[in-house]
Amino acid sequence: MQVIPLPIRPATGRWRVADVLALYELPLPELLFRAQSVHREHFDPTAIQISSLLSIKTGGCPEDCGYCSQSARHDTGLAADKLMPLDEVLAAARAAKESGAHRFCMGAAWRSPKPHHLEAVAEMVREVKALGLETCVTLGMLQPGQAEQLKDAGLDYYNHNLDTSPEFYSNVVTTRCYQDRLDTLERVRDAGLNVCCGGIIGMGESRRERAGLIAQLANLEPYPESVPINHLVAVPGTPLADVEPLDVFEFIRSIAVARITMPRAKVRLSAGRQDLSEAEQAMCFLAGANSIFYGEALLTTPNPQTQADQALMHKLGLHADPA
Repeated sequence: MQVIPLPIRPATGRWRVADVLALYELPLPELLFRAQSVHREHFDPTAIQISSLLSIKTGGCPEDCGYCSQSARHDTGLAADKLMPLDEVLAAARAAKESGAHRFCMGAAWRSPKPHHLEAVAEMVREVKALGLETCVTLGMLQPGQAEQLKDAGLDYYNHNLDTSPEFYSNVVTTRCYQDRLDTLERVRDAGLNVCCGGIIGMGESRRERAGLIAQLANLEPYPESVPINHLVAVPGTPLADVEPLDVFEFIRSIAVARITMPRAKVRLSAGRQDLSEAEQAMCFLAGANSIFYGEALLTTPNPQTQADQALMHKLGLHADPA
């Protein structure tokens, strides 16, 4: 039997796109074996970290992200709402905790939060943290000092996805540049916050461009603690509504490559999981995914029912892991 050498991370600590692409192109059984081997070095392979995600301010975003139902530039039928009251956020957080979630994530459709926005979100973070939950927010680009303000409120994680590779980015977003995203991630790191950062698979990018995204994530110093891998939800009214659906095995490969290149990260199945069968989700877990979102919606897109997730985890012999 021919043994295919595994690309080794260079001494410089940088993954080349060619090396990541070589992982993608391994035979699927070999790729899954290697990903599962790496996974078992660092995690209990039966443990799944559970998060819950709430849209605390929906719609009206001035950005033109081609996948997003919340952009004011797209006619998706979604009305813009004001920031959710604190008591409603806390009610949702309590419900998430009761259903088994350990991290509560809050998302607001802003390009960048204004000072009064940040003060309100900081209060939400403090109150949710007091419930005994980990906290995460995604608020758009952060200006100097804003990450520190969130850190002072007790925030654990800040989410800011790269979405795709630098080469493909302008096909998806034109109202900000790739460096804007990297600048926000640097501010988050400098403030001492954990980073939640991933991307979206299936927006019409090539396999090489998918490898470019994974390389960007893996080469962050350090790479993110949480890596959400989203399967595009083609929302009617968005520019990507009619993109050709991605083959599910390419998505599974992306999970496996993320696991190999970021061995200690929590790799999360995020948007688009509603469209994956139980068997396909099981393959993602075999490929190294060890985190999911509980709840019926991820911001504005559908997500499996909590009861369905609990039933699937029982079938697979998986358990919730608060770590």
